Amino acid sequence: MPKVAATNAGKIGRSRAARRPARSSDSDVIRFEAKLNRPAHPTGATWTFLRLTKQASAKLRSRSMVSVEGTLNGRPFQATLEPDGQGGHWLKVDQKLGESAGARAGDVVSLEIRALPPEREPEPQVPADVQKALAAASAHVRAAWAGITPIARRDFIHWISSAKQAETRARRIANACDMLAKGKRRPCCFDRSGMYDKSLSCPIAAVDPAGE
Repeated sequence: MPKVAATNAGKIGRSRAARRPARSSDSDVIRFEAKLNRPAHPTGATWTFLRLTKQASAKLRSRSMVSVEGTLNGRPFQATLEPDGQGGHWLKVDQKLGESAGARAGDVVSLEIRALPPEREPEPQVPADVQKALAAASAHVRAAWAGITPIARRDFIHWISSAKQAETRARRIANACDMLAKGKRRPCCFDRSGMYDKSLSCPIAAVDPAGE
């Protein structure tokens, strides 16, 4: 079966979005420091995370997901900030970025970020079960998925991924296909900030055995 349209759209979107990092002279650059934490779950995770300061989050245009570019300890990166459910944001730092920035859990790192404009929004990674559902859906649904914006695709995926139970996730995937078939371009009644339905939160930091 041929790849769904979202796959090609994702490749194109990522190649367009992987461009210049934020310049420190720009007035819209947000500068702050934050502590890197190791998540308590999953055990043995190789990634770390940090919570943006309240002042830094307040300067962003949305309480929901925001894609940014910038530097961490001087190393350029591009990522999508996640809402912490309290009006703020957190950033997942993968192992490659952490190592290139010379930072590890427990370190305080320096960041400079700025929000990407809508036309440079990167394509979200489409989960395997969503890709499978799209491949099995009608051509009309696949065309509708390919025709919406990267931000809209991200919202659908975010809504699906925020489900706590496997049954809820499966139902949301089916509902997403139904919404697309009916011409809807965004999931309805979805609290993108997590502030009201408490469906989103920042990871819990692992306890440092050294007590630091």
